Amino acid sequence: MVGRSHPRGSQGGAMRSVFWLLGIAAVAVALALLMGHNQATVTLFWPPYRYDVAFNFVVFALIGLFVLVYLALRAIALLRDLPVQAQRWRNQQVERAAVGAVLDALSHQLAGRFVRAQSAGLVALERLNAMPAAQWSQRPQLQLLAHLLVAESAQSLQNRGARDQHLQAALHPQLAKAAPVAHEGALLRSVHWAVEERDADLARSRLADLPQGTARRIQALRLKLRTAQLGGATAEALETARLLAKHRAFSPQASRSILRSLALDALREAHDLSQLQAVWAKLDAKERDMPELALAASQRANQLALSDGGMNGPATAERVRGWLEPLWPRLAELDANQQRQLVVVLEPGLSSLDAAWLARLEQAQRQMPGNPYLQYLAGQAFMQRQLWGKAAQLLGQASHSLQDPALLRRTWCALARLAEERGDATAAQAAWKRAALLS
Repeated sequence: MVGRSHPRGSQGGAMRSVFWLLGIAAVAVALALLMGHNQATVTLFWPPYRYDVAFNFVVFALIGLFVLVYLALRAIALLRDLPVQAQRWRNQQVERAAVGAVLDALSHQLAGRFVRAQSAGLVALERLNAMPAAQWSQRPQLQLLAHLLVAESAQSLQNRGARDQHLQAALHPQLAKAAPVAHEGALLRSVHWAVEERDADLARSRLADLPQGTARRIQALRLKLRTAQLGGATAEALETARLLAKHRAFSPQASRSILRSLALDALREAHDLSQLQAVWAKLDAKERDMPELALAASQRANQLALSDGGMNGPATAERVRGWLEPLWPRLAELDANQQRQLVVVLEPGLSSLDAAWLARLEQAQRQMPGNPYLQYLAGQAFMQRQLWGKAAQLLGQASHSLQDPALLRRTWCALARLAEERGDATAAQAAWKRAALLS
């Protein structure tokens, strides 16, 4: 508050004044006693002369002589130290100029003025190189930062030669030993530049040069993730993304999206069923619980089984049902596209459907009687079991509400076969015609 008094400060000042007055009074009393009782004398003999001098005068003379000698020695020391002081002053001026040039380079770099940043960095290097390293312990660190700023500016100016030259200078072993933290920063920047140029091999080699502790930092893991994606190492990218999500490097929504995207890529890249099973086994529980991943794995399994000529059809269908079983209780939470994918991936294995799954399917259809996808899937399952009446009823309902052309075409084909089974040629012909119009 403006204008408020401070009683404690005033009391402290008053106490100091009192102590000073007491000290001055004590000195005055001592001098008075010394000067007032001058009974002692000091006799000096210088043949043939004799000098009687008051003791007080001798004391004061000795004190004055001591002060004079001390001041003379101090003056001589100062005169002898003048060259050292001058050299120190010149070094300080060079240091300040070098630090100022580095700060200018950093400011221009952040402002996007890369040519000026490069010029300021070169000025700083020129001044630092003119200074002996022994005179300033922080010179190597500042020199490394200056090289790094020049390289950063050269990267922004697409000057690869200057960038590599100053990067190699920044990574010099002597500078790395003197400034390890700045050296790690230079390595991370080199990885970033390699990723920008889509050079996965160079980025990997730079990442391998990082110390073990630095490689676990979030910035290094981000670069490792981008490098793995650039090199097509989906499994490594997925593992790195899990570490980043664990360290909360992304928001929960972003982490889920990144992990889902990488897991989808890993599932699509599987070349056979055993490899697909291995990829699925490496997913954690939360990832396997994602509907998108379970549906993508099931779809890829059906594709691989089809490419094998259907030799592993029953085993693949059983494996697909095992992957999709956790989704079944949450069927109502799936959107229309996911429900369609669920029907598509389950349909190839309807012929090997066991009684438990058939009961589960029939119960889900009764709980959601208006769902066209469940009507279609249950109708096809009943048709596989030669339950013609239930199949015709459910497929007939599905034919009025399905919007997907492929599923609707297969519905009319199934209705045509059911009509032929019961000997209704007119209904079969009409159903085949409806199916042909959707092809």
